[in-house]
Amino acid sequence: MGRANDEDRSSKALGPGFRRDERLMDQSLKIERMTSRPQFLAAAKGVSEARGAVVVQRLERQDGDPVVRLGFTATRKVGGAVIRNRAKRRLREAARALAPLLAVSGSDYVFVARAGTADRPWDRLLDDVKSALTRLATPRPAPRRAPNTPASAGQDS
Repeated sequence: MGRANDEDRSSKALGPGFRRDERLMDQSLKIERMTSRPQFLAAAKGVSEARGAVVVQRLERQDGDPVVRLGFTATRKVGGAVIRNRAKRRLREAARALAPLLAVSGSDYVFVARAGTADRPWDRLLDDVKSALTRLATPRPAPRRAPNTPASAGQDS
């Protein structure tokens, strides 16, 4: 019974017209799990977005491989082992529902649980993950630099 509720909730969070079986049929993106520490450390050097109860880090690998790799982590700040595992399970489920739709091929994603991840309402957690993935998928313009104007030494003009 709980499983069907999660499916209904994830479909609602994705918006009208999305059903679980339709998403799976359209899924052409190959997704793998990240397992080694160097992969996680490399992804940490990419861009990241913090949204509510989750931080999502993305690294565009540029190796020509279209596979999307996903990793999940929770520090001890999140809580004890049971809480950390619950938070990671919830992030895995959210990523399983949203990554096929929003992930960019050829990228590594690391989902970092925050203190409220285990207790956050499911709809809000899905919304956090969705907005972070959407923001990471949109290309960012280069940061604008302030014009080089020398600072005046005093207030006298």
